[in-house]
Amino acid sequence: MIEQGESKGGARAVATESGPPAARLAWITGARLLLYGLLLASVAGFYLRGDAASFPQSLRLVLVNVAIAFAAAGLYAVWLRWGKRLAALAWTQVVVDQAIWTGLVYLSGGPLSGATSFYGLSCVLAAVTLGAPGAVTAAIIGGLLYLSLISSLASGAIRLPRDQPPLAPDAAQYLYPALVTLVGLLVVALLAWYLARRLQTESGRVAEVTERAERAERLAALGRVAAALAHEIRNPLGSIAGSIDIIAEAPALGEDERRLCAIIRSESDRLNDLVGDMLNLARPRTPTFEQVDAARTASDVVRLARRARSAENEVPIEYVGPETLWVVADGAQLRQVIWNLVRNAVQATGASEPVTVRVAPCDGGGVSIEVADHGAGIPPEMRSRIFDAFVTTRSQGLGIGLAVVKLIVEAHGGAVSVRDSDGGGTTFRVQLPPGEPTHVSTRVGAAPHP
Repeated sequence: MIEQGESKGGARAVATESGPPAARLAWITGARLLLYGLLLASVAGFYLRGDAASFPQSLRLVLVNVAIAFAAAGLYAVWLRWGKRLAALAWTQVVVDQAIWTGLVYLSGGPLSGATSFYGLSCVLAAVTLGAPGAVTAAIIGGLLYLSLISSLASGAIRLPRDQPPLAPDAAQYLYPALVTLVGLLVVALLAWYLARRLQTESGRVAEVTERAERAERLAALGRVAAALAHEIRNPLGSIAGSIDIIAEAPALGEDERRLCAIIRSESDRLNDLVGDMLNLARPRTPTFEQVDAARTASDVVRLARRARSAENEVPIEYVGPETLWVVADGAQLRQVIWNLVRNAVQATGASEPVTVRVAPCDGGGVSIEVADHGAGIPPEMRSRIFDAFVTTRSQGLGIGLAVVKLIVEAHGGAVSVRDSDGGGTTFRVQLPPGEPTHVSTRVGAAPHP
């Protein structure tokens, strides 16, 4: 029936469908390079102190391990430069990191190595780039690789480097360090998972606040433009409409000329409505509350809409409800709400398909106003945004009619909602609070045709 658009909030999420943000992935890759550099510096420190003579084979293999890490970092940089399949790059980093740390654990004492803490660090880095699934997956990969290493050492399938003291054949000595490492890894993964969820939530809130600020800025700009142009636009429109009415009454006009005059009059009315919507949205007026006959207002709008419809859009418009139903509201703004909803429904409905306006008292007091059409309907995923300004699926209009409706209804303390109509189409429901006790006439029926 109406409005849809592209949301900007999804672009600010922690990870998009195409992968994590490239900037964040670049920062994490830089952090890995820094970590590898510190690891290389510590190995160089061992050499400078002369410890290379005590552990020649282990330190040599550590250098090979660090060289592999630096080579992987170089490949990451090339991949980032490519800029495609960034999700696959992030997952590759998780797997390679845990494999490198497993090699470092093996070269620095096996089950008693302090390098097992690097497993948890990888969980944190994965949480930053891939969110909660990345933290959990990194913990699983690290745990499996660590258990594979410990079980291989315990079974004698592999041995520590020759320059390190051999491990005792008793398998029980592996149990405690392995258990401590796995519990620590689990704790770090859960913390990283929690922080990733919080980061995603806060990112969504920041995106929402940013979008609201951008919307407010657009509305402010619209207000300035509308104030400057409304007077200049409405005066010529009034002159055009008056002139066309005079020309249309000329007896010498043929049927084609009268039809052209009707089109000009219809288009000038549409432009006048557009200017009015812009002013109502940009500079909303504070409601003046009084007792208003909502039923009479709705039936009057139906009569006006029947007269205003053009020959190209012969849509039957029906009113169903009581003859009188009073509510506390701003009469002019209530008329604007109903008119916008009816106009929107007529534009969404094909010829000969009815538009129905229903007015009824609510159970807890107040008034319910429904406008139902039989158009194409609204996709469920778009219903949360149909009342946003400047969002429309139609080729005509700016998508501000429903935004004005929501603005006015909320200023009255009411609510507006949307659902599917019976038999297809869309139904908009406006519910206004009672304010004061409402009064309903005893006679109920449809408004007469003009």
